[in-house]
Amino acid sequence: MKTLYAHRGMSALAPENTLAAFSLCPEHGLKWVECDVDILADGTVVVSHDDTLDRCTNHSGSLYDHTREDLEDIDAGSWFGDEFIGEKLPTFDQFITLMNILKLNVNVEIKSCTSGWENTEKLITGVIEGLKNLNREANVLVSCFNPLALAEFKRRCPDVAVACLFEKEMPEDWLSIMQACKADTIHISDEGLTKQKVEELKGHGLEVNVYTVNSLMRANQLFNWGVDGVFTDIGHQFPSRYRQG
Repeated sequence: MKTLYAHRGMSALAPENTLAAFSLCPEHGLKWVECDVDILADGTVVVSHDDTLDRCTNHSGSLYDHTREDLEDIDAGSWFGDEFIGEKLPTFDQFITLMNILKLNVNVEIKSCTSGWENTEKLITGVIEGLKNLNREANVLVSCFNPLALAEFKRRCPDVAVACLFEKEMPEDWLSIMQACKADTIHISDEGLTKQKVEELKGHGLEVNVYTVNSLMRANQLFNWGVDGVFTDIGHQFPSRYRQG
Protein backbone atom coordinates (compact mmCIF):
# COMPACT_ATOMS: atom_id res chain seq x y z
CA MET A 1 0.00 0.00 0.00
CA LYS A 2 1.42 3.35 -1.05
CA THR A 3 0.96 6.17 1.43
CA LEU A 4 -0.36 9.67 0.84
CA TYR A 5 0.67 12.22 3.43
CA ALA A 6 -1.58 15.26 3.64
CA HIS A 7 1.09 17.95 3.43
CA ARG A 8 0.29 20.50 6.14
CA GLY A 9 -3.21 19.03 6.07
CA MET A 10 -5.47 19.30 3.03
CA SER A 11 -3.64 22.48 2.14
CA ALA A 12 -5.18 22.94 -1.30
CA LEU A 13 -8.64 23.03 0.29
CA ALA A 14 -7.99 24.92 3.53
CA PRO A 15 -5.25 27.12 5.02
CA GLU A 16 -2.14 25.04 5.67
CA ASN A 17 -1.30 23.73 9.14
CA THR A 18 -4.70 24.68 10.58
CA LEU A 19 -7.22 22.45 12.30
CA ALA A 20 -9.54 23.12 9.36
CA ALA A 21 -6.99 21.65 6.94
CA PHE A 22 -6.39 18.58 9.12
CA SER A 23 -10.10 18.04 9.69
CA LEU A 24 -10.70 17.49 5.96
CA CYS A 25 -8.42 14.43 5.78
CA PRO A 26 -10.89 11.68 6.79
CA GLU A 27 -13.60 12.64 4.30
CA HIS A 28 -11.02 12.44 1.51
CA GLY A 29 -9.63 9.12 2.67
CA LEU A 30 -6.20 10.26 3.87
CA LYS A 31 -4.98 8.51 6.99
CA TRP A 32 -1.67 10.34 7.40
CA VAL A 33 -1.18 14.03 8.08
CA GLU A 34 2.06 15.98 8.07
CA CYS A 35 2.49 19.05 10.23
CA ASP A 36 5.33 21.40 11.14
CA VAL A 37 5.98 22.49 14.72
CA ASP A 38 7.87 25.41 16.18
CA ILE A 39 7.85 27.22 19.52
CA LEU A 40 6.67 30.52 21.01
CA ALA A 41 8.49 32.74 23.47
CA ASP A 42 6.70 31.13 26.44
CA GLY A 43 7.52 27.57 25.34
CA THR A 44 4.16 26.83 23.74
CA VAL A 45 4.57 24.47 20.79
CA VAL A 46 2.55 25.62 17.77
CA VAL A 47 1.81 24.14 14.37
CA SER A 48 3.51 26.42 11.85
CA HIS A 49 5.87 25.93 8.93
CA ASP A 50 7.43 29.38 9.10
CA ASP A 51 9.11 30.96 12.11
CA THR A 52 7.37 34.22 11.18
CA LEU A 53 3.69 35.09 10.98
CA ASP A 54 3.94 37.06 7.74
CA ARG A 55 2.96 34.49 5.10
CA CYS A 56 0.00 32.65 6.64
CA THR A 57 -1.59 35.02 9.18
CA ASN A 58 -2.85 38.59 9.46
CA HIS A 59 0.17 39.48 11.61
CA SER A 60 3.87 40.01 11.03
CA GLY A 61 6.96 39.19 13.05
CA SER A 62 8.73 36.25 14.65
CA LEU A 63 7.02 33.39 16.46
CA TYR A 64 9.71 33.73 19.10
CA ASP A 65 8.37 37.17 20.06
CA HIS A 66 4.84 35.92 20.78
CA THR A 67 3.13 33.93 23.52
CA ARG A 68 0.12 31.64 23.72
CA GLU A 69 -1.99 34.60 24.81
CA ASP A 70 -1.24 36.33 21.52
CA LEU A 71 -2.77 33.46 19.53
CA GLU A 72 -6.25 34.76 20.30
CA ASP A 73 -5.64 37.79 18.08
CA ILE A 74 -3.90 35.99 15.23
CA ASP A 75 -6.03 34.98 12.23
CA ALA A 76 -4.45 32.13 10.24
CA GLY A 77 -7.32 31.61 7.82
CA SER A 78 -8.59 34.83 6.27
CA TRP A 79 -5.69 34.99 3.78
CA PHE A 80 -6.97 31.74 2.23
CA GLY A 81 -10.69 32.38 1.99
CA ASP A 82 -13.62 34.11 3.65
CA GLU A 83 -14.96 30.85 5.07
CA PHE A 84 -11.78 30.53 7.15
CA ILE A 85 -11.86 33.96 8.77
CA GLY A 86 -10.91 33.56 12.43
CA GLU A 87 -9.12 30.23 11.96
CA LYS A 88 -6.43 30.03 14.63
CA LEU A 89 -2.78 29.09 14.61
CA PRO A 90 -3.10 25.77 16.45
CA THR A 91 -1.08 24.66 19.42
CA PHE A 92 0.45 21.20 19.22
CA ASP A 93 -1.83 20.09 22.05
CA GLN A 94 -4.88 21.14 20.05
CA PHE A 95 -3.51 19.27 17.05
CA ILE A 96 -3.03 16.09 19.11
CA THR A 97 -6.57 16.35 20.48
CA LEU A 98 -7.93 16.57 16.93
CA MET A 99 -5.80 13.62 15.79
CA ASN A 100 -7.30 11.53 18.58
CA ILE A 101 -10.81 12.48 17.52
CA LEU A 102 -10.13 11.77 13.83
CA LYS A 103 -7.95 8.70 14.51
CA LEU A 104 -5.21 9.78 12.10
CA ASN A 105 -1.53 8.92 11.85
CA VAL A 106 0.93 11.78 12.17
CA ASN A 107 4.23 12.88 10.72
CA VAL A 108 5.57 15.70 12.88
CA GLU A 109 8.31 17.79 11.32
CA ILE A 110 10.37 19.48 14.01
CA LYS A 111 11.61 22.82 12.73
CA SER A 112 15.20 23.71 13.52
CA CYS A 113 14.66 26.84 15.61
CA THR A 114 16.43 29.77 14.02
CA SER A 115 16.55 31.32 17.49
CA GLY A 116 19.10 28.77 18.69
CA TRP A 117 19.66 25.34 20.20
CA GLU A 118 18.09 26.19 23.55
CA ASN A 119 14.73 26.73 21.87
CA THR A 120 15.25 23.64 19.73
CA GLU A 121 15.68 21.57 22.89
CA LYS A 122 12.54 23.11 24.36
CA LEU A 123 10.70 22.29 21.15
CA ILE A 124 11.86 18.67 21.28
CA THR A 125 10.68 18.43 24.89
CA GLY A 126 7.32 19.93 23.95
CA VAL A 127 6.85 17.50 21.08
CA ILE A 128 7.68 14.54 23.34
CA GLU A 129 5.19 15.71 25.94
CA GLY A 130 2.51 16.27 23.32
CA LEU A 131 2.98 12.88 21.71
CA LYS A 132 2.42 11.22 25.09
CA ASN A 133 -1.23 12.24 24.72
CA LEU A 134 -1.64 10.78 21.25
CA ASN A 135 -3.83 7.72 20.85
CA ARG A 136 -1.49 4.75 21.19
CA GLU A 137 -2.93 3.06 18.13
CA ALA A 138 -1.80 5.93 15.92
CA ASN A 139 1.36 5.58 13.87
CA VAL A 140 3.92 8.33 14.44
CA LEU A 141 6.86 9.49 12.38
CA VAL A 142 9.06 12.40 13.49
CA SER A 143 11.19 14.14 10.86
CA CYS A 144 13.65 17.01 10.75
CA PHE A 145 16.16 18.64 8.41
CA ASN A 146 18.54 19.16 11.35
CA PRO A 147 20.24 15.81 12.12
CA LEU A 148 21.43 17.05 15.51
CA ALA A 149 17.86 17.79 16.57
CA LEU A 150 16.58 14.51 15.12
CA ALA A 151 19.32 12.48 16.82
CA GLU A 152 18.52 14.18 20.13
CA PHE A 153 14.82 13.38 19.73
CA LYS A 154 15.63 9.75 18.91
CA ARG A 155 17.97 9.51 21.92
CA ARG A 156 15.14 10.61 24.16
CA CYS A 157 12.41 8.62 22.35
CA PRO A 158 14.09 5.48 21.00
CA ASP A 159 10.76 3.77 20.30
CA VAL A 160 9.45 6.48 17.96
CA ALA A 161 10.29 6.14 14.27
CA VAL A 162 12.24 9.04 12.76
CA ALA A 163 12.92 10.22 9.23
CA CYS A 164 15.81 12.32 7.95
CA LEU A 165 14.76 15.17 5.69
CA PHE A 166 17.07 16.15 2.85
CA GLU A 167 17.04 18.94 0.31
CA LYS A 168 17.49 18.33 -3.42
CA GLU A 169 21.28 18.32 -3.06
CA MET A 170 21.93 15.49 -0.61
CA PRO A 171 25.23 15.52 1.28
CA GLU A 172 27.71 12.82 0.31
CA ASP A 173 27.60 11.46 3.87
CA TRP A 174 23.82 11.16 3.89
CA LEU A 175 23.94 7.49 4.89
CA SER A 176 26.13 8.27 7.91
CA ILE A 177 23.64 10.95 8.92
CA MET A 178 20.78 8.45 8.63
CA GLN A 179 22.65 5.92 10.74
CA ALA A 180 23.61 8.50 13.36
CA CYS A 181 19.93 9.43 13.71
CA LYS A 182 18.89 5.75 13.75
CA ALA A 183 16.50 6.56 10.91
CA ASP A 184 14.98 3.89 8.67
CA THR A 185 12.97 6.42 6.65
CA ILE A 186 14.21 9.13 4.31
CA HIS A 187 12.22 12.14 3.13
CA ILE A 188 13.64 13.54 -0.06
CA SER A 189 12.75 16.34 -2.44
CA ASP A 190 10.89 15.49 -5.62
CA GLU A 191 12.96 18.02 -7.56
CA GLY A 192 15.45 16.21 -9.76
CA LEU A 193 14.78 12.82 -8.17
CA THR A 194 15.68 9.95 -10.51
CA LYS A 195 14.80 6.27 -10.68
CA GLN A 196 18.47 5.48 -10.11
CA LYS A 197 18.48 7.48 -6.88
CA VAL A 198 15.31 5.80 -5.62
CA GLU A 199 16.80 2.39 -6.34
CA GLU A 200 19.97 3.36 -4.46
CA LEU A 201 17.95 4.43 -1.41
CA LYS A 202 15.75 1.35 -1.52
CA GLY A 203 18.89 -0.76 -1.87
CA HIS A 204 19.84 0.32 1.65
CA GLY A 205 16.52 -1.04 2.95
CA LEU A 206 15.06 2.42 3.55
CA GLU A 207 11.48 3.59 3.40
CA VAL A 208 11.43 6.43 0.88
CA ASN A 209 8.90 9.27 1.00
CA VAL A 210 9.00 12.18 -1.46
CA TYR A 211 7.92 15.81 -0.98
CA THR A 212 5.97 17.70 -2.34
CA VAL A 213 4.21 15.90 -5.20
CA ASN A 214 1.25 17.74 -6.71
CA SER A 215 1.09 15.88 -10.02
CA LEU A 216 -0.78 12.58 -10.32
CA MET A 217 1.40 11.57 -13.23
CA ARG A 218 4.60 12.21 -11.27
CA ALA A 219 3.23 10.40 -8.22
CA ASN A 220 2.41 7.39 -10.39
CA GLN A 221 5.94 7.42 -11.79
CA LEU A 222 7.48 7.62 -8.33
CA PHE A 223 5.33 4.77 -7.03
CA ASN A 224 6.34 2.66 -10.02
CA TRP A 225 9.97 3.34 -9.12
CA GLY A 226 9.39 1.91 -5.65
CA VAL A 227 8.76 5.04 -3.58
CA ASP A 228 6.71 4.23 -0.47
CA GLY A 229 4.86 7.49 0.00
CA VAL A 230 4.42 11.06 -1.22
CA PHE A 231 3.57 14.29 0.51
CA THR A 232 0.88 16.13 -1.40
CA ASP A 233 -1.38 19.16 -1.17
CA ILE A 234 -3.94 17.52 -3.48
CA GLY A 235 -4.70 14.19 -1.82
CA HIS A 236 -8.37 14.64 -2.69
CA GLN A 237 -7.52 14.36 -6.41
CA PHE A 238 -5.78 10.98 -6.17
CA PRO A 239 -7.55 7.84 -7.43
CA SER A 240 -9.42 5.83 -4.82
CA ARG A 241 -6.84 3.06 -4.79
CA TYR A 242 -4.50 5.45 -2.95
CA ARG A 243 -7.14 6.60 -0.52
CA GLN A 244 -9.08 4.85 2.20
CA GLY A 245 -12.68 5.97 2.45
